[in-house]
Amino acid sequence: MGKKMFNNDHNSNSHQDLDMVIQISKSSPSLKSNDEDYPLILRSSDSKLPHQHSSFPPQQPRLASLDVFRGLTVALMILVDDAGGVLPAINHSPWNGVTLADFVMPFFLFIVGVSLGLTYKNSSFSTVATRKAVSRALKLFVLGLFLQGGFFHGVNNLSYGVDIAKIRWMGILQRIAIAYLVAALCEIWLKGDDRVSSVLSLWKKYRFQWAVSMMLTVTYLSLLYGLYVPDWQYENPSEISSAPRIISVKCGVRGDTGPACNAVGMVDQKILGIQHLYKKPIYLRTKQCSIHSPDYGPLPLDAPSWCRAPFDPEGLLSSVMAIVTCLIGLHYGHIIVHCKDHRDRMRNWVVLSTSLLALGLALDLCGLHINKPLYTCSYMCLTAGAAGLLFAAIYFMVDVSGYRRITLVLEWIGLHALMIYILIACNLLPVVLQGFYWKRPENNILRLIGVGKK
Repeated sequence: MGKKMFNNDHNSNSHQDLDMVIQISKSSPSLKSNDEDYPLILRSSDSKLPHQHSSFPPQQPRLASLDVFRGLTVALMILVDDAGGVLPAINHSPWNGVTLADFVMPFFLFIVGVSLGLTYKNSSFSTVATRKAVSRALKLFVLGLFLQGGFFHGVNNLSYGVDIAKIRWMGILQRIAIAYLVAALCEIWLKGDDRVSSVLSLWKKYRFQWAVSMMLTVTYLSLLYGLYVPDWQYENPSEISSAPRIISVKCGVRGDTGPACNAVGMVDQKILGIQHLYKKPIYLRTKQCSIHSPDYGPLPLDAPSWCRAPFDPEGLLSSVMAIVTCLIGLHYGHIIVHCKDHRDRMRNWVVLSTSLLALGLALDLCGLHINKPLYTCSYMCLTAGAAGLLFAAIYFMVDVSGYRRITLVLEWIGLHALMIYILIACNLLPVVLQGFYWKRPENNILRLIGVGKK
């Protein structure tokens, strides 16, 4: 086995683009691209080499740690969704701060980036790869629009369908689709021809991708702290029996990061339309808006006017920093591709992860608060660093030390992440069961077992 830390890049591999099969260094025979079709929270079935010629190199085993990490993230998502109402401490932070639930979205985005680094390692046909990436992103966006746009009204509402004038355009899958597309285009078009032989040359090869990350970060910070937020209005969603009451919110500020007057919400209101935003804002659980904070509850008597205003936690401006999380994950994938030794891979990951964690905490202490709804720079650094450390730990346990049996359940969940997400996290199974009833819609299976209103 060679002692060099990095593999040199060679273009002599005649089979490098066949189904984008990833050939990782011989010192790590357990590594292969996991997600040749959908490197997202989902994955397709294992790709096979069609009519593989005997002279072709055999397929490498899968990178099991990536499946385990994805499965762990899905399990964490289900846990916080189901137990968050009982244990508000693990539910999403009402505004500033971070909880267990706030790591789920960045972990998914990180996984997307790592997978892309493997998927497009040897892709030479950039135009074809771009067309496939756009198609995949569009499919995922449309799926998210169907699942989270308002068509399914939940287990306590027996009507289905959505008013296009009020459809929610953004959501979890939509954000992942956007981040995936930008990161994929960067990986396809923005990597140099430099030979990688050191840490410095690795960064140099992908310097244009890091330039995009910096540009996105500067753009986000400039808009968040530079845009002027004027006074605005919304219709009170609690008024049902009579005409909606128009409520005014006083702002007239610049650089505010509170719930009422931040630029993230203003951008979504102006571009998407306030009627297309999420109707149950996270800040309803703040002390100003709930007497049961950090849980949902009745409004206090002196509640501010903005408490019931729509706000999308997966909005446009906040998705800019979500893309940066994906690009950071992409660099972790590059380390897998170019770095030969397990120890050197983990050393690179740990150094970068701890640096991101320290930067995130330092930014928070300097006043750039950790905030998931706004997806602040400090939040991005903290959660990306945590994702990197967790991935390194899982990689060491599963792919290096071989303790795979104890993670088989998580690996299976990771292999079927999209199906589990749709059936459980999106409540698709309950609403399907609710569609079968006896004589009256209220007499359905869910009501029989005590789920939903009686």
